[in-house]
Amino acid sequence: MMDCSISPGFIGVFDSGVGGLTVVRRILEQTDHRVVFVADQAHVPYGGRPLEEISHFAGAISEALIEAGASAVIMACNISTATALFDVQRKWPDLPIHGVIGPGAADAYAQSQSGRIGVLATLGTVKTGAYTRAVQAISPEAYVREVACPRFVPLIESGNLDSPETEAAALEVLTPIIEDGCDVAVLGCTHYPYLLPVLQRLAPQVRFVDPAVRAVRLLLADLYEGADRSLYHPKGGHTLLTTGSKADFESQIPMFLPGPEADFGVDVARWQSGRLCLVAGVQAVVSSTR
Repeated sequence: MMDCSISPGFIGVFDSGVGGLTVVRRILEQTDHRVVFVADQAHVPYGGRPLEEISHFAGAISEALIEAGASAVIMACNISTATALFDVQRKWPDLPIHGVIGPGAADAYAQSQSGRIGVLATLGTVKTGAYTRAVQAISPEAYVREVACPRFVPLIESGNLDSPETEAAALEVLTPIIEDGCDVAVLGCTHYPYLLPVLQRLAPQVRFVDPAVRAVRLLLADLYEGADRSLYHPKGGHTLLTTGSKADFESQIPMFLPGPEADFGVDVARWQSGRLCLVAGVQAVVSSTR
């Protein structure tokens, strides 16, 4: 692994855990812009936590990335998007700050033939009703069935991607979507694309939408609008940070982001009294919501 010093001019990405690496992968497929990713594994999963607490985590991580010099931020976390995106965008109106719910809803509606859309998400995201509002803002006549998947994140974080236990958990949440005649289902948590082979095998009639595809495309268009893209490709390696165990995080990376050893530095970010400290060489970048 390479040096983890953070210098300005990167795209900041964060999630509650390793699921956000699906968004990092999408970014790397479309640009060579440097990425700093934060996995808040000290608090994973976010799904069962109070929404106010999640909003605080998301705001503090966003601010830490921005204070460290992010040129853009993407909340690769659905419940963070639902609870904190508007406030963070309002605080930094001139910075490209994107979430995943709006893009996911738009992509799902565009791909649905029936106007009946399923959403697989964490309990917290389902409680917000954010996907239903986003889809019905596009078309009030659309039908949305949101289903909580509390077993998914622990299975994925443990690397249990295809087993009888995983299949049983998937079948349980797919059943109401299938019974309601949904022809599209949003993967409403960035962890869930890792279960796509199981989901497609159990529900081949359903088209699954990964919100990261459109979210990254919109973020890059916003970042590069009216500018020479070559000016916005800072040189240097990418950085992956966890607020949990560095050893555990390093063991997960090859599974979720294959082949990163030559390109990524890995280190630990620390929560201190509600504030997040990002490693930046010998200088820590400290931020919090205010």
